[in-house]
Amino acid sequence: MREQLVVVNFKTYETAHGIAAEKLALIMESIETDARMIAVVSAFDLSAVVSVAPNLEVWTQHLDPISFGSNTGWLHPETAIQRGAKGTLINHAEHKVSIEHIAMLLDTVPEGFTVCACAADIDEARALSALMPDYVAVEPPELIGGDISVTTADPEIVSSTARAIREISEEVGILCGAGVKNGNDVLKAIELGTSGVLLASGVTKVEDAAQALKDLISKI
Repeated sequence: MREQLVVVNFKTYETAHGIAAEKLALIMESIETDARMIAVVSAFDLSAVVSVAPNLEVWTQHLDPISFGSNTGWLHPETAIQRGAKGTLINHAEHKVSIEHIAMLLDTVPEGFTVCACAADIDEARALSALMPDYVAVEPPELIGGDISVTTADPEIVSSTARAIREISEEVGILCGAGVKNGNDVLKAIELGTSGVLLASGVTKVEDAAQALKDLISKI
């Protein structure tokens, strides 16, 4: 059985940036679970979050496939690694890039550094899985940030994406996201063929993040 992931994207929510990001990371670090708990933070918050929660796996939200040199405003993978990032999202619906960008990034990062490529639909998931990232996360853009989980609103896209990826590779992990809020959503995602979930507001915008996280892992 594949390891099960609960990936929390902090985005740039007011409740999950700066000092608030550090506090949320500490809460995530305190949760006892066999699942792989991951915080995905702004590049600005990366060093601070890694420092304050050293036992929590931390990813950054985006990277660019660049070398050292004149690259103002771009995010260098090696800098992220030196600052403690263990992985990255790429091609999130809120920060789309070309498939060439993703392929070059995969060639740039070292072995052991996790890359999770986000897909809006089955066709994009199929194309991304052919590049062999560590994970592909399917997230229908229209459901992101909503109150209804993709596992309820469109379970077929989750199960069909899982089948499509498995036709290409047994190695690429599968996540789903958009509207995921509770343990039942996570359990359903796993039943539909994923290794876990990519979520945000279900943890970052609630009053009691610890309780939300405990609920999310309660069925796995």
